[in-house]
Amino acid sequence: MASIALPRLSAPKLNLAPLRALASNRYVGLAAAALLAAAAFGLVKTLGPANHDPNTVHVSLSLALRRAPTGWRETLSPLHGPARFSQDVIRLSERPLAPLTGGASWNNPGTFAAPLAPGAPLAVAPITGFFAPGPAGPLPIIAPDGRTPFEAYRRPFVPNGRPKVALVIGGLGLNARTTQAAIETLPAEITLSFSPYAEGLQGWIDMARAHGHEVLLETPMEPVDYPDNDPGPLTLMAGGQGPETVKKLEWILSRATGYFGLTNYLGSKFLASDGAYQSFSAAVRGRGLAFVDDGSARSRAGKGVIRGSAERVIDDQLNQTAIDQQLLALEASALQRGQALGSGFAYPVTLQKVAQWSRSLSDRGFQLAPASDMAH
Repeated sequence: MASIALPRLSAPKLNLAPLRALASNRYVGLAAAALLAAAAFGLVKTLGPANHDPNTVHVSLSLALRRAPTGWRETLSPLHGPARFSQDVIRLSERPLAPLTGGASWNNPGTFAAPLAPGAPLAVAPITGFFAPGPAGPLPIIAPDGRTPFEAYRRPFVPNGRPKVALVIGGLGLNARTTQAAIETLPAEITLSFSPYAEGLQGWIDMARAHGHEVLLETPMEPVDYPDNDPGPLTLMAGGQGPETVKKLEWILSRATGYFGLTNYLGSKFLASDGAYQSFSAAVRGRGLAFVDDGSARSRAGKGVIRGSAERVIDDQLNQTAIDQQLLALEASALQRGQALGSGFAYPVTLQKVAQWSRSLSDRGFQLAPASDMAH
């Protein structure tokens, strides 16, 4: 797992354990790496003057509000005062999305047309019939006709016979510049995954879908070195009882709508526990979602669960040469087996190399596919 080391402190009696825990956490690595984002993404437009409210982000309302359901704006009321809207700026929500009565419809002509034009927006979430009120906000459900949120929110895709390569880029929503860069500079076929702890999570997901990206929601899971490496207060614990796991998972799911499935954040210990994984997979299956992991759960199938598993993490070594080699290895796997799925984290260098690599992928005889196409 890639991380960025913090400087050692020399005070003789200082307890460094908390700093070591922070240094080993990928989210902290992302925060540190984001300091270099301006240099790596000089062509990405800035979010506005320095004196702007840090909770604002520039988005295209013509995209974000396309086919928006009735009451969508009202559900984005922040914690402090009413939502503020202008021609090109929206204040993102700090709360889970409230239950809605409107929304796009599965039967809405064109909503699920395939194939999509490059960069064409996906349907605005939530889609009627695929959510229901929960204790903390709307929860994904299987529609009365049996169709699932996986089907509703995935990116439509038509294979062209070439070897397929898919990528999931995670850790999004925690840093505004990096998140905006991923949404705007990566091809729409690349799947984006978001932290449930992100402020304005629904706004970021809406923005990603408006740019054509399908979305996964990250699920914090207990690693073997917990609590030195702590995924946060809603971590699914390997020793947790089934009802506790489901309760935490429902809070995570209620943070936003529009995702076709879940992915793991850490989780080496949780995913190794038969009981913990069975409770998790049963809840995922019952809500019609997919589980696409970073390779940590490759041996876990799950009865009736829509599953996908990355065969390699492209930025375990955080340097350009290593990332290039991992991307070439994905291509080699796709040539051998017809398809390959990789994962990465939203470090500036990762976004830069993936954007460069994807531009010439078709010229090399491959087809870039969304991760949902490799979940079965």
